[in-house]
Amino acid sequence: MIPLAIAGLGTPELIIILVVIILLFGAAKLPELARGSGRALRIFKAETKGLIDDDKSPDATTPEAERELHARQQQAELDARQAELDAQRERLRRNDTA
Repeated sequence: MIPLAIAGLGTPELIIILVVIILLFGAAKLPELARGSGRALRIFKAETKGLIDDDKSPDATTPEAERELHARQQQAELDARQAELDAQRERLRRNDTA
């Protein structure tokens, strides 16, 4: 068996951490937690990619670059709003089933 080693943690430690997370958040909330973390990571990556692209292009003041920047900002806002709406819909769904 190949041992897992993430940040110096072995398999037993990772299993204990996973059990603690399940106990803290409950199995029902884990998919929502993972979904929200994924969305946040996607938004973060999009924003950092935009910053890196801005550094690479010396003529970022051209109208085309401004339109692209505006489109990225709008997309980031839409992604954030969609994440909020999805979280609210999930809360409402849980309240209806409770």
